[in-house]
Amino acid sequence: MPKLRFDILTLFPQFFASPLKESLLQKALAKDLLEINLLDIRDFGEGPHKKVDDSPFGGGEGMVLRVDVLSKALSSVKRTKNSQVILLSPGGTRLTQKLAAELVQKEQLILVAGRYEGVDQRFTDLFVDQEISIGDYILNGGETAALVVLETVARLVPGFVGKEKSTQQESFSVFELEGKKQMLLEYPHYTRPAEFQGQKVPEILLSGNHEKIKKWRHETAFEKTKKVRPDLLD
Repeated sequence: MPKLRFDILTLFPQFFASPLKESLLQKALAKDLLEINLLDIRDFGEGPHKKVDDSPFGGGEGMVLRVDVLSKALSSVKRTKNSQVILLSPGGTRLTQKLAAELVQKEQLILVAGRYEGVDQRFTDLFVDQEISIGDYILNGGETAALVVLETVARLVPGFVGKEKSTQQESFSVFELEGKKQMLLEYPHYTRPAEFQGQKVPEILLSGNHEKIKKWRHETAFEKTKKVRPDLLD
């Protein structure tokens, strides 16, 4: 499988400086498991002031990112045969673990971080393969959303997480319970001490019976999902 490449088009490349130097993302880059390129949209701005936005036709509040500027920025990115252009937008498809599993199959993800009131619709119509939202709320810009997509997808790259099985037993993974496959939240975890302020670790987890532990985990995951996110069971 070719190395996954991320190209992030942003007005604030320094936003990503700290996250890319920490934890598993930094280790993955050091091990050459993936490639991350940051592209400053302002480098392609118009005129001496590198203007990237303008007021909307028809009036209204705020500014809109220009289609010509974004087009030039996108054209500068070297594309692969299996690339996908993604616009981070509150009006996009909701990011899910299932969608992340589909995106990790690509060779290249080009993430466009929107700003201001949004981007000229012609850029979306002509160049964007998919719009993605990380939730039903508004951020100052697409950088935070791009970082969420980056981490969600990157951790599914083989070798990114130390124990690959750990990504298969998380919330929103598909579990099989009594012959039925369901998307569940993750079961609760416990570690030492075995008792704290009168609260004891469930005895089943201390039994050493792995089959019973597995069954308990599936059942508690189901009960938690039923209580907290019943919509996942629909």
